[in-house]
Amino acid sequence: MATPVAEPTPTTKIAPLTGIEAWKALEAHAQQVRGLHLRTLFADDPRRGERLTVEAAGLFLDYSKNRITDETLRLLLELAHQSGLRQRIDAMFRGEKINITEKRAVLHVALRAPKNESILVDGENVVPLVHEVLDKMTAFANRVRNGEWTGHTGKPIRNIVNIGIGGSDLGPVMAYEALRHFSRRDLNFRFVSNVDGTDFAEAVHDFEPDETLFIVSSKTFTTLETMTNAHTARTWLLKGIGGHQSSVAKHFVAVSTNAVEVAKFGIDTANMFGFWDWVGGRYSMDSAIGLSTMLAIGPESFRAMLDGFHQVDEHFRTAPFERNLPVLLGLLSVWYTDFFDAQTLAILPYEQYLKRFPAYLQQLTMESNGKHVTLSGNTVDYVTGPIYWGEPGTNGQHSFYQLIHQGTRLIPCDFIAFVKSLNPLGQHHDMLLANVFAQTEALAFGKTPEQVKAEGTPDWLVPHRVFEGNQPSNTILAEELTPAALGKLVALYEHCVFTQGTIWQVNSFDQWGVELGKALAQRIIPELESKTEPKLGHDSSTNNLIRRYRKQKE
Repeated sequence: MATPVAEPTPTTKIAPLTGIEAWKALEAHAQQVRGLHLRTLFADDPRRGERLTVEAAGLFLDYSKNRITDETLRLLLELAHQSGLRQRIDAMFRGEKINITEKRAVLHVALRAPKNESILVDGENVVPLVHEVLDKMTAFANRVRNGEWTGHTGKPIRNIVNIGIGGSDLGPVMAYEALRHFSRRDLNFRFVSNVDGTDFAEAVHDFEPDETLFIVSSKTFTTLETMTNAHTARTWLLKGIGGHQSSVAKHFVAVSTNAVEVAKFGIDTANMFGFWDWVGGRYSMDSAIGLSTMLAIGPESFRAMLDGFHQVDEHFRTAPFERNLPVLLGLLSVWYTDFFDAQTLAILPYEQYLKRFPAYLQQLTMESNGKHVTLSGNTVDYVTGPIYWGEPGTNGQHSFYQLIHQGTRLIPCDFIAFVKSLNPLGQHHDMLLANVFAQTEALAFGKTPEQVKAEGTPDWLVPHRVFEGNQPSNTILAEELTPAALGKLVALYEHCVFTQGTIWQVNSFDQWGVELGKALAQRIIPELESKTEPKLGHDSSTNNLIRRYRKQKE
């Protein structure tokens, strides 16, 4: 990790957030509208459900079921302008080093830029570099998929195991599950991330070593969990193939920038796919980190996904804020987080293929904006980084929706659905979409005591069957879950995170919070493995746990 810059130099000098006029106005406004119910807002404006919608890049957003008025929206948009969001967007796309703590540009948008575009980092156009790697990935993927690439014994590859962690795992896992409909069904894909040995053991349990290819994804090729699993995979392979060291080059490729360590491992550096320090791990699924995705769905579909990303990039870069999908989503999350004390946000995809999408967004959002210090180094005195969570519908309806409907917490929800099913089976899809529309309606409008009584409910039971409603939600609709649509959805939330981070004045592109525990683990590992009793210098709890583990292990 790069040495932090001594004196950060943000692109535009912005007043502290709570001193911005629009923020102060929103604080006062929030008190005025806090008691407003969505029933009233819809009754007063019969066209609200048509008016508060936006469509762009093949995505339709209905944000009418939010606890906002036109004045709320005006003030939120003014907050975006006064926070320098437009300047910050332009700075990112220009390749400025807006990740000030690591002195890096933030250019995941370059990963999906067309060949003819120019995006400069330190005076160099990085777009040709991106396409050089893409072309190399394409050639390799085609060789594996058509059987030209064979293992040590001459057998074609049937099994592909991606070894990574964090963004090197969550992105590929999510994309594979999301796009499984488009994947090669004669190829098996598994993903190993956890240093828990069970993860690796189960991943390769039914695989033959001479038909298995490992993708080791680690920028530095030193990540503890990834390299532990990679060395275990190497041992497993050599044992299964008879110890032939030369077999490693036929069964391992690397996504890395450390050619020395890659070669030392036994991987041919010709099969090393690089990426850049201006791409953060959680923003990297469309880089070489997505090699497993390309192997699964093919280069053509992978490039269609990139085009989906790019369409939303351009929308975010150019659309006025009042018609800008990521900006609206970001501002609405700020509204609930900071002015309604909402601590979480539920992501509810009504599409089984998106079952890992909430987990993917957890890292994207919470690693990005889970910060307590501003860009200028001051401690924040407002809330940042809500907790993102969720499950696919309709499963969640029989689980946690009870708390959303009748619990005591305000939980804004994003419902994601598609007009067409990739697997049309009778009434299934109509039933699925009926549940989407019904849940957002129920959350917004609830059921009053009078309505419950009118159904003949005994008086003693009425309170238990009342739904207060006024629970806010967004509905995001797309035509079909294609590779392009997935790219659009991911880019939508990437830029929503960017919007949030800009408002909160935090660096959405570093992650120092993951370092301390990792460093302490490196210190504890030899203490656990020592043949003699180690001298421990931790707190009394940690010392006691280490001693107890050592004793029981023996």
